[in-house]
Amino acid sequence: SARAVRGASLLILLQVGSRAITFVANQLLLRFLTAQLLGVATQLEVYYLTVIFFARESLRVAIQRQDDLGQDDLSKKNGGTNKTAQAVVNLGYVSVALGIPLALLFGRLYLSSLSEGTLASAPYLVFSLYIYALAAALELVSEPAFVVMQTRLQFGTRAVAEGVATFARCAVTLGAAIWGAHRGFEAGVLPFALGQLSYGIGLLLVYAWRGAGLARTEGFSLFPTRLSTNPPKTKKGESTAPENHEFALSYFYRPTLQLASSMMAQSVVKHILTQGDTFLVSILSTPTAQGVYALANNYGGLAARLLFQPIEESSRSYFSRLLATAPTPHALAATSLLSLLKLYTLLSLLITALGPPAAPLLLALVAGPRWAASGAGATLAAYMWYLPLLAFNGVLEAFVASVATEAQVHRQSAWMGAFSLGFAGAGYVFLRVLGWGAEGLVVANGINMACRIVWCWVFITGYFRGKGVGFSIGDVLPRPAGLGAAVVAAAVVKRLTLVPGESPLAMRQVIGELVKVAAVGLPLL
Repeated sequence: SARAVRGASLLILLQVGSRAITFVANQLLLRFLTAQLLGVATQLEVYYLTVIFFARESLRVAIQRQDDLGQDDLSKKNGGTNKTAQAVVNLGYVSVALGIPLALLFGRLYLSSLSEGTLASAPYLVFSLYIYALAAALELVSEPAFVVMQTRLQFGTRAVAEGVATFARCAVTLGAAIWGAHRGFEAGVLPFALGQLSYGIGLLLVYAWRGAGLARTEGFSLFPTRLSTNPPKTKKGESTAPENHEFALSYFYRPTLQLASSMMAQSVVKHILTQGDTFLVSILSTPTAQGVYALANNYGGLAARLLFQPIEESSRSYFSRLLATAPTPHALAATSLLSLLKLYTLLSLLITALGPPAAPLLLALVAGPRWAASGAGATLAAYMWYLPLLAFNGVLEAFVASVATEAQVHRQSAWMGAFSLGFAGAGYVFLRVLGWGAEGLVVANGINMACRIVWCWVFITGYFRGKGVGFSIGDVLPRPAGLGAAVVAAAVVKRLTLVPGESPLAMRQVIGELVKVAAVGLPLL
């Protein structure tokens, strides 16, 4: 438990440091970008994330739950912890094998979806796509070392690897953009592609270096290694060693592969829901509108990536191990989950009370009045209401992933599929029928996220009820005094502050308005 908390702290520090570097680099990049180019760069990033997600996400979750699937038996049958580590390494290569055909398939689909106008307006787009595919392959090659480090709770290695890779990506992306601008070279989205390639190289180098050291210490290999030999057979041709049937092709631990395959459908639906906003905005709007939404989404998701995502990942690992090893785990798991949700409730009061009026002002301060007047400010303000839903859903789904059986995972996948259809329908109504633009997309996301939260809450409540442990929503809701203070603070801020509109505010005015928000926010905090 203490080690998991330290791991979460390391991941949060990593996210803060890497996002701070990325944030500074992005502010400089905005001076060289149009909204249209930013929209195309977002599409390439979604392509990259789609390849990575489908190739490794379900395997990562299954490997984290390997304690539940016989990891101790695996150690005994194969002579010690080193064989368990080798089984994890071997499973990491499944991601590599999946990633290469996925990169080719999704790349071909993306190219076929591009219009001639998009190709003409974004120089080196096709070449950049090839570079993104190579970057995805390089990142997946580092997966065997990553998963074995993760099972050993080697969070420091991850912090170093992602820190180095993030710095390299920012330096290369910014350097290429500045060089192109000074030389009068129309680089298009090529700087983003080169930056992503440097990210993959950085990850691979650090994980290979640290993984090799761990392999020497614990006696396993970072390369695929056979874990079972061909045993003698009976006259009927049956193996005399039944345990060898637990390895597919003598390399891959079969129970983990089976769980990963059962989670694949859920991973597909989850990715569509996660990136569905980008898919929808690319179908129903222009590249310029995509760029506006991408900017608002990047700033709005900053808190989620800095704080909520590391907590979600560590919670998934923490609950999996707690429920597999602790003598009386269910009461402790319920208490831990309720405490985390109550903390999120308090943070939500601050975000929704102060975020909507402060968001357009902060955007005008960091991105300039041109972007603030483009509609991104209003979208970012709407995003502040969506952030709490994103946070709650992340930790609730992390717990469900830690305890759900294979049948329950399939049932969740079916419900998430239904929610995805509802999300697509809501997006069409808000974008095409009502014409709300990017703000309507945020609302559609919120509806979808609320549905997922309700499903998870019903599942978790039933889970703890079956274990004889209480789990009540009353332990999560804020007290009346706290809720009242947030409502009053929101009303005061709305009355006192000006919001950048069609007529942008001067920089001094923006800072003055932010001081007013802070003056109201500090007593609330």
